[in-house]
Amino acid sequence: MDDVVSPFTVDVPAAAVADLRRRLRDTRWPDPPTVDDWSQGVPPAVLQEVCRYWADEYDWPARQGRINAFPQVVTEIDGLRVHALHVRSPHDGALPLVLTHGWPGSVVEFLEVVGPLTDPEDPRDAFSVVVPSLPGYGWSGRPSAPGWGPARTADAWAELVRRLGYERFGAQGGDIGSFVSANLGARHPDRVVGVHLNMVVTAPPEGQTEFDEREQRALDRLRAFRDDGSAYSHQHRTRPQTLGYGLTDSPAGQCAWILEKFHAWTDTGGDPVGALGVDRLLDDVSVYWFTGTATSSARMYWEMARAPEERTPRVDVPTGVSMFPGEIFVPPRAWAQRQLTDVRFWREHDSGGHFAAMERPAQLVADVREFFRPLR
Repeated sequence: MDDVVSPFTVDVPAAAVADLRRRLRDTRWPDPPTVDDWSQGVPPAVLQEVCRYWADEYDWPARQGRINAFPQVVTEIDGLRVHALHVRSPHDGALPLVLTHGWPGSVVEFLEVVGPLTDPEDPRDAFSVVVPSLPGYGWSGRPSAPGWGPARTADAWAELVRRLGYERFGAQGGDIGSFVSANLGARHPDRVVGVHLNMVVTAPPEGQTEFDEREQRALDRLRAFRDDGSAYSHQHRTRPQTLGYGLTDSPAGQCAWILEKFHAWTDTGGDPVGALGVDRLLDDVSVYWFTGTATSSARMYWEMARAPEERTPRVDVPTGVSMFPGEIFVPPRAWAQRQLTDVRFWREHDSGGHFAAMERPAQLVADVREFFRPLR
């Protein structure tokens, strides 16, 4: 096995940036919706302004420099190139921690938490951080054959961490990253000291018919998602290739596909652009655009549909959960503990949503520190 780990730098050619701007300016816009809200999708005025900024004012070279301020590596594992941010802590005894994103996320959503995690005020809370790009996402390779679901990805992450010189480590993730992190704990319990999740997907026990107020709130949230928010997931898991033609050819389409989810899944008062900042949103969209990974990223859902057990593996290592009210799923602790058998930390926040590292970085960092402190 070739264990070579090479340094990596993001380098998008100027011609690709110019092509993006040309495509944005040449966008053929659809007719407006018959409503003045988000119920039929992203309002034209919102998307057109974001795309105008993307074409005329967004400074990709500067944003690329922001990513390249963090050391990065690539290595080939199981026939696939794996890209990751790798930031060693300056403190001795730092615990290695793998942070895994999901869709429509990328490594850029973790940029604001890397510094506080690697170089905290109290060195006893220090982590050396590894932030991989999922298979088919960002600057990792695109699988050319089936089989790259959360379990195989978890095995690749365990190998990546070994190549970087770490034996024991922790795992943290949300969205698809929560499935990968859970599989790390389930499949590598001898090496994973603990798993911290900011999304848990579970349902009430079969046969339960009466629910308290907290449980009913979780059920209502789940039903709302299934009824009115899950069309993207069904498309991803059934026909990702068909979807990809449009998203790969149209930056406005790619932007709309992602922007809709930032609106639906963040706790931002319905204004993700104003709350998170247009540059940060476009950083994430730009990763998908410049890497051409609209199709390969969606394909992860196709993989999970064929191996549903990989979404909810039994996890016996110590587990922590940070629950934010704007999350897609907000199950009570009792439901989660049927899968996560050793929950040591459970905190329900009063604000924040799906993209915790972007929306509530300080709270996420504090929770991660508190959960892992006794596990070092």
